[in-house]
Amino acid sequence: MYNIVMKVLWTDGSAVPNPGAGGFAVIEVVGGDAKPVVLGRDDNTTNIRMEASAMIAAIKYAGEEGCEIHTDSEFWISVLTKWASGWRANGWKKKSGPIKNLDLVQELYELYCKYPVKLVWVKGHVGTKYNEMADEWANKARCGAKL
Repeated sequence: MYNIVMKVLWTDGSAVPNPGAGGFAVIEVVGGDAKPVVLGRDDNTTNIRMEASAMIAAIKYAGEEGCEIHTDSEFWISVLTKWASGWRANGWKKKSGPIKNLDLVQELYELYCKYPVKLVWVKGHVGTKYNEMADEWANKARCGAKL
């Protein structure tokens, strides 16, 4: 049996107002140490787009090594684990109408299928240390902070 070591990453996205200026952050935790490893921003976006952008950045950052992503986005976990495979099978269409943010859905799902990824949902804004850190850095990125 092989012991697979994956990068442990925490992600978050922010847009204020929503829609408006947005930012995202990827925090890497190694042992008890944590630091932001990827930040991004967009002048005109939504919170949901920034959440997906953070997850995309996390998977790209980890690459073939794979990652365990901790996120407070139940929506994007559901996209990846419940809905995207069916949407893809239907030509990226759903019965109720167009898929919102299809560009991000397709990119994120492709990466999720290509690399080892474990998704862990965490409740947001309840004082969880690294979730709060990811939120703080997403807001800093929205305001222009860089690594």
